Amino acid sequence: EPTLKEVRLGSAEVRETFKVPKFGTVAGCMVSDGRISRAGDAQARLLRDNVVVFEGRIGSLRRFKDDVSEVKSGFECGIAFDRFHDIKVGDVIEAFVVEQVAATV
Repeated sequence: EPTLKEVRLGSAEVRETFKVPKFGTVAGCMVSDGRISRAGDAQARLLRDNVVVFEGRIGSLRRFKDDVSEVKSGFECGIAFDRFHDIKVGDVIEAFVVEQVAATV
C-alpha cells in the first residue's frame, strides 16, 4: 500500500484582485518562493491568516496576457481557482503536489 506525501512547490502573495467576466475573481500575485504550477496534478490552497480557506486546482495561471503552466519565484502572475472566488488582498496561495511513495517492506 503506497503512502501519500505532500511536496510543496512554492507560494505567492495576493497583491490585488480583479473581476473578470469569464473567470470571476482573479488574484494578481507575486511569487515569493519556489514556483506556482498548473501542470500535472499540482494543486493549490488559499491561506488567510495562516488558516486554509480553500484547497483545489488552479483554473487559470497567466503571465501578462499569456496562459502559462508555471511561474517562478520573483515574477508576477494572475491566478484564478476553479469554482472559488473569495480571494482577498494579503492572502497567500501555496502550490503543492501529492506524490505516492512506495511502501518499503
